[in-house]
Amino acid sequence: MDFESSRVKPGVSRHRWGRTGAAPCAVAASAVLMSGCGDDDGGGGEPSPGATTGNTKAPSPARRNSPSDTGGLTEDQAERKALLPSARISYDKAARTAVGEVRGGKLTGIELKDGPQWMAEVAAEDGTAHRVRVDAVPGRVTQSGAEADQDADDKREPAHRLAGAEQSWEQAARTATEKRSGTVGSVKLDDNDSGALIWSVDVVTTDDWNKTTFDIDAAAGTIVREHVDRG
Repeated sequence: MDFESSRVKPGVSRHRWGRTGAAPCAVAASAVLMSGCGDDDGGGGEPSPGATTGNTKAPSPARRNSPSDTGGLTEDQAERKALLPSARISYDKAARTAVGEVRGGKLTGIELKDGPQWMAEVAAEDGTAHRVRVDAVPGRVTQSGAEADQDADDKREPAHRLAGAEQSWEQAARTATEKRSGTVGSVKLDDNDSGALIWSVDVVTTDDWNKTTFDIDAAAGTIVREHVDRG
């Protein structure tokens, strides 16, 4: 919005007198209060700097959405509620589609993003990491390609992890959903804080839109950590 300081607001005179042609009020030399001046509607004068009036209100501070603003849900819960139902293609179908794009490929991770779209990480036979984007509505691949600037060490890491993962991503996701029924939002092969190889699986429950993250031992298939995000 443009503000023009040179324009006069409606109802406010350009002069400090009352209506045009009206005589100014008499003011005593020692008086501070002016009596009888101004228009009939009270718009004849402007308050001095620092003065306050009875109608002055302090500005309301900015705030983030509270649960009451989103129907009792937190901001993160509301985002999950908006995103997950919009995906027509489940994580497992998207994962198989992504793996099929890479010769000899194996899934190392997949996550649902805004769009909605599934963002998958797939390792080729030699360990080269590929990024594959799958549209979560029709289920077709919209982008696929190897990550840039990968040296021999970069390729060895995913190959080494996959070799040590006796449990597949399907088995890990099944273990998580058997413990907590819900919708899988992401699966990733990773190391935990102790350096152990795990599958990290996020499961969202659609009754409260909380997210539970399961860390599943990639060799034994047991749950080693479970964390509920109620935020």
